[in-house]
Amino acid sequence: MLETTTQVRALTAADVPVLRELLDQDPLVNLFVRGRVDASRLQTRWLGGEIWGYFEDDELVSACHAGANIVPVQATPRAIEAFADRALRENMRPSSIVGPRSAVEPMWEILEPHWGPARSPRLDQPFMVLEHDPDIRPDPRVRPVAIDEFDLVYPSCVAMFTEEVGVDPELGNRNGYRARVAQLITQGWAFAIIEDGDVLFKTEVGAATSYACQLQGVYVRPDLRGQGIAAAAVAAVVEQVRASVAPSVTLYVNGHNTPARRAYERVGFTHTETFASILF
Repeated sequence: MLETTTQVRALTAADVPVLRELLDQDPLVNLFVRGRVDASRLQTRWLGGEIWGYFEDDELVSACHAGANIVPVQATPRAIEAFADRALRENMRPSSIVGPRSAVEPMWEILEPHWGPARSPRLDQPFMVLEHDPDIRPDPRVRPVAIDEFDLVYPSCVAMFTEEVGVDPELGNRNGYRARVAQLITQGWAFAIIEDGDVLFKTEVGAATSYACQLQGVYVRPDLRGQGIAAAAVAAVVEQVRASVAPSVTLYVNGHNTPARRAYERVGFTHTETFASILF
């Protein structure tokens, strides 16, 4: 019996075609990495890290985004071990490991003795998809945020990030976070309900390909929660991004957040995969 030859190496621009074929095996789940590949073409200065490829007999079998976030792609058990070993050898300290739970959990089992304990392990995050018009009437007040509304919307972005992630983004790279919010607004990827100078609801498209996009940072002002605002507002965002960004819309949510899950289900999202996130 011949032994399989394996290798892990950083992918380059020459690998983009075969990497895209791998990513397109599951274009919705692999949306984040595909978007990064399309935007950077694996140029390090734009990617902000590397994408590792796991090869068996010179065939690309799995991949892993390795930067501020570690994101496994189509990762087999042997690839997971190889990626974890490389991360340890390179002494990485990412902010998170994110992806399908079937890959994140075994990777974390290897890394936890060296990197643990995690600040926030989230092992049940339904990944939800909507590939048609929303099931409920959209809120007509939702619209793209204008760049001159940055100072108005930015505090809600900070509040949502702090509430969801558990860390104030302004305590780290404040300028980087502000630039990211401004970039999303400029792209037309930030949406909100703004009345009398107050942000009642907001969300953004965090990543997109020609096939699908992913919503992030869904936020309703705390005193307005429980009134059914989120579902109709998200429906409006879905309607608008399907017309201007991509035909399929995805998001993932913490499993314990029952109100959010019910709101997304009302809009028409269905649970198709389970993600996990390990936050450091």
